[in-house]
Amino acid sequence: MDIDAGGEKVPKNGHFACIILARGGSKGIKLKNIKPLAGQPLISWVLRAAIDSGVFDSVWVSTDHDEIARVGAEWGAKVFRRSAHSARDSATSLEGVQELLQAHPEIDLVGQIQCTAPCLHPWHIQGPARMLRQDGFDSVFAVVRSHSFRWQEVPKGDITKPLNLDPANRPRRQDWDGELLENGSFYFAKRQLLLDGYFQGGKVGYFEMAPEYSVDIDTDIDWIIAEQRVVKYGYFGKIKPQGVKLVVFSIEGVLTDNQVYYTADGKDFQSYNHTDIIGIKELMKKGMVVKFVSSEKNTLHERFAERFGVEISLNCLEKLDQIEKWREELKLDMNQVAYMGSDTPDLECVKRYGIGGAPKDAQHDVITCSGFVSKLDGGRGAARDFCNHVLMVMQKAESVNSQ
Repeated sequence: MDIDAGGEKVPKNGHFACIILARGGSKGIKLKNIKPLAGQPLISWVLRAAIDSGVFDSVWVSTDHDEIARVGAEWGAKVFRRSAHSARDSATSLEGVQELLQAHPEIDLVGQIQCTAPCLHPWHIQGPARMLRQDGFDSVFAVVRSHSFRWQEVPKGDITKPLNLDPANRPRRQDWDGELLENGSFYFAKRQLLLDGYFQGGKVGYFEMAPEYSVDIDTDIDWIIAEQRVVKYGYFGKIKPQGVKLVVFSIEGVLTDNQVYYTADGKDFQSYNHTDIIGIKELMKKGMVVKFVSSEKNTLHERFAERFGVEISLNCLEKLDQIEKWREELKLDMNQVAYMGSDTPDLECVKRYGIGGAPKDAQHDVITCSGFVSKLDGGRGAARDFCNHVLMVMQKAESVNSQ
């Protein structure tokens, strides 16, 4: 069956593509699209929601930047290399979408999702997709309800006028439905409408999002608000959180700074970060089991672990095997294990378990595979940063499981 889209015949089962525009030249915040937000690249939040929504036949990141392309692919997207013309500062989002459509004639329907909407959930996407596919709409966009009173802007000294209220009969909030404003999270439309130069046209519909999910990021202040909001309202994946029960830290490059210090008489010593120690104690207070692994047979690491009653595996050349042994002993699911590492021997562990973390100065491959990347270096508070992230995930799990 075909849907009549104002003269355009679109197959009801036509190819539905998600397009996320993410150029490298963001002016407000440098490389904003892959800057870590709550420990994950900003773009990853919308990619996870888009992929898990299950409504798209393809999910694209359109970019002119190699690192954004790499992160997009790592999080499951196809990459479209946009031209310098469509990535210029004055280019519109419509130009970026049109360029991809011209290169991919198989695409019939588009969900253009903004990278800067990190609180998007799959159901926010499934609703407008259904409106486009099944209900005959040609375009659908996201809105949020506002109860703000608006006044006309005038030159200094001139008299202003109310735009949406009668000052003599100011309504109470509960007596007024408010107004619907675009929140910029997404624009869904049919192919020909976009090629004709419109995000909204034909049979136009809107999808209302609650204010707590309506986040947009343009400035550093927005970033702080978004980070707080995403912790509480962000989408963390399909699997209902079970909570973390086992947290494992690699000593080298995580709890230490990977430096080896020698005294004048040839003895070596290590330094450990006090704030990391506090974070580990917080995990243990919450009932989590904490363990350490080290590729060295180092008595200093051993004494450090003993001080807190933490089991450590020294001279551990097969870290994954050791963690699997601990996991099986505790009868835990993969998603109940968190691991933080920094180098090649940690790579499989970071990829395998529910939460994989890395310090800021970890090896590139480890950072690429990590769901959480600290803003701090190893031995300089990265482990504490990871502890805070794990505690946040635990809080989220408790919140979801209590619903």
